[in-house]
Amino acid sequence: MNSSPSETFSLSGIVPPVVTPLLDRDTLDVEGATRLIEHMIAGGVSALFILGTTGEAPSLSYRLRREYIELVCGVVAKRVPVLVGITDTAFIESVDLAKFAAESGADTVVLSTPYYFPAGQTELTQYVSHIVEELPLPLMLYNMPSLTKVWFEIETLEKLATHKNIVGVKDSSGDLDYFKRLLGLRELRSDWSFMVGPEHLLLDALELGGDGGVNGGANAFPELFVGCYNAYRNGEKGKAVEYLRCIEALQEIYSVGKYASRHIKATKCVLSLLGICDDKMAEPFNHFLPPERERVKQILEKLAPQFASIGLSRYESMGES
Repeated sequence: MNSSPSETFSLSGIVPPVVTPLLDRDTLDVEGATRLIEHMIAGGVSALFILGTTGEAPSLSYRLRREYIELVCGVVAKRVPVLVGITDTAFIESVDLAKFAAESGADTVVLSTPYYFPAGQTELTQYVSHIVEELPLPLMLYNMPSLTKVWFEIETLEKLATHKNIVGVKDSSGDLDYFKRLLGLRELRSDWSFMVGPEHLLLDALELGGDGGVNGGANAFPELFVGCYNAYRNGEKGKAVEYLRCIEALQEIYSVGKYASRHIKATKCVLSLLGICDDKMAEPFNHFLPPERERVKQILEKLAPQFASIGLSRYESMGES
C-alpha cells in the first residue's frame, strides 16, 4: 500500500467521465472503447475517469467492470492517469475493485457516498476513514447528492482531511456556493485537487479557484473543454468565454428525452453519430430511439458552424449522415 500517495498524485485540467461502450447488456464494445480513448487523449485531456455516473457503473456487472478497467489501462498505457470509480453499496466490493484497479495500472480511485440507505455524516466519516486505510491507491471523493441522496458536508470533509491518502474532491452538486466553501479546505489540505462536474459551470469553478472539470461532453468534444480550460489558464478570458458559449449551447442535447438517464443517452448518441462507439445503454435504460436520435443530430448540425468559429473545424460535418 502506498503510504503517502497524495505526495505523488494531483489532478487538474479536463478529465472526461468516460462512458462505457457496450454491444449488449454484458459485452463491451472493445473497438469503440479503444477509439473513444484515443479520441479523448488526442483531444488533450489530462486524465480519464471510468466507472462513474456517466460510465453507468452501478448498472454493470462486476466482471464487466474489471474487464473495462483492464482494457482502459492497457490502451492508455500510462499516457495519462486513469481514475477508477469504486462506489458500491458493499464495502468489500469497493476495496476489491480498488485492488484490481491497482493491479491493472490505474492511478487513483474515486468514491462517492454509498447509495440506497442514506448514511448519516458520522457514519459517512467512519466509513471513509475505514475504507481509505484499505486502499492501495490515492482516493478522490465524489460528491453526487442528486443520485446518492447524501452530501459530503464541509464539516465531514474537514474531519476526513486528516487522511493523507485522500487527494481531493470532485463535486457534481451544481451548487457554486458549496464549491466555494469546498475550496476553503485548501487551508487544511493545500495538496487537494478540486474538480467540478456540471460542464456549464467549468469557467465559474475556475474563477473561484478550482482545478478543472470532470465534464461528460469531453467524451465527444475533448478539444472544446480543453480549449476553454487552457484559454483561462493562459489568461485569455475572452477566448475562454467563446469556448464556454459553445459548451453552453451543447447543453441542448441534454434536453432531449424525458428521463434522468437522458444525459448519458445523449452523450452516447453523439458518440455514435460521430462514429466513435456504439450507443447501447446498460439495462434498464434504452438508447435514444430514432426520433430522439434525429433531434440530437439536428442539434449537432446547428452547432457545427459555432464549433468551426473557435477552430474546431474537424466537427464541421458533425451530425451529417
